[in-house]
Amino acid sequence: MATANTFQADKINTHIVNWLRDYALNAKVKGFVVGISGGIDSALTSTLCAQTGLPTLCVEMPIHQHRSQVSRGQEHIEQLKNRFANVSSVIADLTPVFEGFKNQVPTSENEATLNLTLANTRARLRMTTLYYFAGLHSALVAGTGNKVEDFGVGFFTKYGDGGVDLSPIADLVKSEVRLLAKFVGVPDSILVAKPTDGLFGDDRSDEDQLGASYDELEAAMTAVEQGKTENNFEGRALEVFKIFSRLNRINQHKMTPIPVCKIPNELK
Repeated sequence: MATANTFQADKINTHIVNWLRDYALNAKVKGFVVGISGGIDSALTSTLCAQTGLPTLCVEMPIHQHRSQVSRGQEHIEQLKNRFANVSSVIADLTPVFEGFKNQVPTSENEATLNLTLANTRARLRMTTLYYFAGLHSALVAGTGNKVEDFGVGFFTKYGDGGVDLSPIADLVKSEVRLLAKFVGVPDSILVAKPTDGLFGDDRSDEDQLGASYDELEAAMTAVEQGKTENNFEGRALEVFKIFSRLNRINQHKMTPIPVCKIPNELK
């Protein structure tokens, strides 16, 4: 787990900003589009994009959003616009779009399945919106997923928040995200807020959904990388290791390339 004593925030910040700028210039696009959720990952990502000096559009996309998430997101955007002249923002209220979609599709008696499906639908509506603005502004959609989410437990929506052009913080675990976010000046209200995906219209946290905190999952991910097994743990550590292993297994379809049915040459 990263610590302030070992984490070279200044050098990592410069490395990511240069990587973002070089990628955009090589792709011959003008800048970046970032969806702002009020969470630390999107706050860090948008700040990194802003530091490139290229146009950075912050997009708010509320869908029955909890007030605390909205206020944190707005605080961050205003702070970012005050710091960087290349940052702009827009609000796309997707609540009526979401409600219109619900009115056109059948419902389900399985409430848990319905709620999860609708949560993923919210994420996919937001992805579509981000690409709309990216098209208008000749920009890239910058992903906000961190390493634990994207490559550990697969805690994202396929073709939702997982649908991006590039991922600047996907090699940083959550503790590193916190350290870098503090270094680049993300507001304290976001630094201390409990992580939430904001897809259910309430204030439930990621930990509520995952059954473990990011610090716990980060430790489990490190253990797997070190070749450890369930036999190395007991108590809560064993419980978390099992949670991580299960989520990693069932979400491989998000983390590996789409399977392609290869046709034998003799059949073509």
